[in-house]
Amino acid sequence: MIELPVDLPAELAPLSWLIGVWEGTGVIEYSAADHRFTGEFTHRVSFSHDGGGYLNYAANAWMSADDGEQSRQLVAESGFWRIARPATSADAGPALLPPREEAAALTVHDVEELRAASGGFPLEVSVAHSDGALELYLGEINGPRVDIATDAIVRGAGGKEYGAASRMYGLVDAHLLWAWDIAALGGELASHASARLAKV
Repeated sequence: MIELPVDLPAELAPLSWLIGVWEGTGVIEYSAADHRFTGEFTHRVSFSHDGGGYLNYAANAWMSADDGEQSRQLVAESGFWRIARPATSADAGPALLPPREEAAALTVHDVEELRAASGGFPLEVSVAHSDGALELYLGEINGPRVDIATDAIVRGAGGKEYGAASRMYGLVDAHLLWAWDIAALGGELASHASARLAKV
């Protein structure tokens, strides 16, 4: 059973089903640079909130190890998920700049005004990877389904080639299912990983 918190800011209501810690396993399968990458991995994803109009996101993945072997970390990610809306003078930022006026809490009606014609809500997701890559995803959350695709990827000069990505998340039978497509190492945008996670 999924329990939804009741103390959230109104703009987090569409995201509330994500909140919690999810763990499970998944598979990798991607071909690029004359190599086929395959394997199984364990995955831990956390969505939390600290009172702001966004969710905190953190995830770790480890390559599954054979008996007697140590598992290898594949990636650690951290970031923020938020319903997209225009910034106002009541919002802080950029950087440490304070808001120019007092912010009124968004109401359910205000959030409904953000709903797209498709019935979902526009979504912005920023993710920083432990390998130095930074992703900005844009997309939509529509009920228990999330579809996002990169608007920008930034990586350091020494980073591996990584050109685009899309992710899909869905709540199915109380499990978080996700799929991640990437264009990397000269390969086309294609499925590269998927997982099934249970709330812990």
